[in-house]
Amino acid sequence: MEWLLNPWVITIIIVSVVVSNIAAIKYTANMKFGRHDKTQELLRKQQEVENLKHQHPQDDATDAADKK
Repeated sequence: MEWLLNPWVITIIIVSVVVSNIAAIKYTANMKFGRHDKTQELLRKQQEVENLKHQHPQDDATDAADKK
């Protein structure tokens, strides 16, 4: 147990933990997570809604008549 409390052993453990953490950060920093562009997604959804409205315009007319 005495050898575990040796300052050299403690220093080696600390240095190895720091080096392994830096290596892990460098590895994950180069990963590409596929950034999700919200504006493009919103535009795509808006276009889908508009396409559905143009496909079924009679539905909108009957809905407006039912509400009156």
